[in-house]
Amino acid sequence: MAENRLSLAERLSYGLGDMGTSLAYNMASGFLLFYYTNVVGLPAAGVGTVFLIARLMDAVIDVMVGIAVDKTRSRWGRTRGYFLFTALPYALVTVALFHMPNWSQGAQLAYAFVTFKALGILMSLQAIPYTALMPMMTRNSSQRLKLSGMRGVGTSISVVLGTAAVLPLVGLFGGGNQAKGFQSVAMLFAAIGFVCTVALYRNCKERFEDGSSPDFAILPAVHEMLRNKAWLVVFASCLLYFMRFGLMMSATAYFAIDVLGKPWMISIMLPAVSGMLLLSSFVAPPILARTGIKRGCVFVLALAAVLFALLPLAESNVALFLTLYIAACLATSITITAAFAMIAETVDYHERKFGTRREGLLSAGISLSTKVGMAVGTAGFAFILGAAGYVPDAVTEGARDAIRWAYYGSAVVLLALQTLVMMLWPMDGLRETIRVDNAARAT
Repeated sequence: MAENRLSLAERLSYGLGDMGTSLAYNMASGFLLFYYTNVVGLPAAGVGTVFLIARLMDAVIDVMVGIAVDKTRSRWGRTRGYFLFTALPYALVTVALFHMPNWSQGAQLAYAFVTFKALGILMSLQAIPYTALMPMMTRNSSQRLKLSGMRGVGTSISVVLGTAAVLPLVGLFGGGNQAKGFQSVAMLFAAIGFVCTVALYRNCKERFEDGSSPDFAILPAVHEMLRNKAWLVVFASCLLYFMRFGLMMSATAYFAIDVLGKPWMISIMLPAVSGMLLLSSFVAPPILARTGIKRGCVFVLALAAVLFALLPLAESNVALFLTLYIAACLATSITITAAFAMIAETVDYHERKFGTRREGLLSAGISLSTKVGMAVGTAGFAFILGAAGYVPDAVTEGARDAIRWAYYGSAVVLLALQTLVMMLWPMDGLRETIRVDNAARAT
């Protein structure tokens, strides 16, 4: 069957698609707060407000993009035109994000908001069609897990480049001038992301379409989405994951420098937050195929929560600390590989329950959960810094304690909540029944 014949070039290009979108986003997640506060000199609370408002606005933007994807019928298909027409603007905004003009503080905060919001809009225009593309490429669950693995490879490479490589490259290109270094790295990553997105456009094909009319009523469609149990589980799981991810990506540089007193650990800890996704991309598909998504994810999430709870006891032993930390990151990365396949399965669940697939709208809802989660996590940490009176050149013990317990406590609590959510995943016992029902409806 055509759905079982995805070429290696197509699978690789699908993985590159995530890298094209995520590289700039990971650099921004890991270092934009640091760049604004420690390089530009903006107040942490003001930057946190910029991040929070910009991301909360995505609630409307993401839904609009998802609906647009479901209504799109073009010579490039339903999704591929979005990759073609956003590749260059996304690259240009990436460069602008790390090129702060020498203006007044108020004007700089306004510039930060405009460029960060532009990045979010363009990311929506890439990421939502990209997520919607997988169920259009294949309906085979094994093939979807393989595509999820390739997407995990692209994600992990973008994390390694967007986190571990950033500060060394800033030093290399900047020659002691951090502002110049960040600008140069942003230009390099913009070029890489552009090439990856073009490869996605050229090589990935849409094979399956939603046969329903593109002229559908929006509010009833949103109401149906909110009644999709599989979608609700993925939404809540991704929301909790990215709240933790956003806080840890923003906090790791501060944690390594001001709490552990070991700046060199940034280049290990930041990519490990989700860099273990590279290994997970290969080990997760066979594991999850054997255990089922629900049982496998519940186990690794509970394990990760325990490992993070043990980290404060290991601060004085670097080797043990990093061993526990990396093991926890590998465990959580398995759940993200699972999430990529789960998102596609929410479409099958939706088709069985409502008779329509709505790939764009369902993907938009999940994209919204990741952005809101990142916003709450990143802004929350910025507000903690502000409340603790953080000053880069004079860090108090109170500020150090606030950073330490925000780092550990948020991970344990959010992982525990995500474990409970994953226990509600309905598809493991229904997948074959839904496949048969949907196939019968199509004939």
